[in-house]
Amino acid sequence: MKLANFTYHGRSSVGLVGPSGIVDLFPTAQQPVVIEHLLRDWPASFADLEMRGRSGQAIDLASVHLQAPVRNPSKFLAIAANFQSHIDEVKAAIPEYVPPTSQRWFSKLPSCINGPFDPILLPPETSQLDWEVELAIVIGRRCRRVTVADAPAVIAGYTIANDISARDWQRRSPTIMLGKSFDTHGPLGPWLVTPDEIGDPHELEMRCLVNGVVMQTGSTAEMIDNCYAQIAYLSTVATLEPGDVIATGTPLGTGSLRKPPIFLKAGDVVRCEIERIGHIEAVVEREDPAATEP
Repeated sequence: MKLANFTYHGRSSVGLVGPSGIVDLFPTAQQPVVIEHLLRDWPASFADLEMRGRSGQAIDLASVHLQAPVRNPSKFLAIAANFQSHIDEVKAAIPEYVPPTSQRWFSKLPSCINGPFDPILLPPETSQLDWEVELAIVIGRRCRRVTVADAPAVIAGYTIANDISARDWQRRSPTIMLGKSFDTHGPLGPWLVTPDEIGDPHELEMRCLVNGVVMQTGSTAEMIDNCYAQIAYLSTVATLEPGDVIATGTPLGTGSLRKPPIFLKAGDVVRCEIERIGHIEAVVEREDPAATEP
């Protein structure tokens, strides 16, 4: 299944995405329903969704506003240096770089989450905005100390992430969190795809394009630590909660490591694609700090 949070004619709900469009799964609900509500009782809450979808009227996808499939996770975690091709390009650009010998993690603040087609803001405080296409895992079950073998059973689905990075801010802090967490710098979507539709998550082609030019191309087969090993490692430390998002790493082709470096500017269009999921796409817009609410 492909499940999406969406708004249509001012009403928000969860929809089932199919060839004909999107079907509202909760057309009579008095309060807005989001995927995170369903994850509280996953997988039982998913059991009848396909049946609900068969009886509903499909809405043209072009008529709805798609939102991030997860909007308020307790954790948004991302792994660094998990693709050998990316490590190689870092080493080529920074000869003194020492790759990690174990999984290296950082947080993106959940407030950075953005819709799949909503604008990415270019803050006045950075001049080094970069892209990173990543496969993201959405956790479906509260869990701790999950084994690699049991990890597939706690995954509710997969989506696309663009790990937008303010590289200058990233370099200022040893933890790199602030450089990864500006508002709108965590686009997710376009929907949550359940594991039965994905199959093996470690054989998916992925690309990032800027203004139609391919900047990144790779495959999830390149992961040094695969999705299940990541869940096992993280859950050793922290209890993972339904809706938690895990970004699993990026291949080579980021802008900051090119010669000369390329950074995003206002008006650029960034598109991230992953096989069997789809794509997300956003226009970069200059942020007006005077318009920001306190």
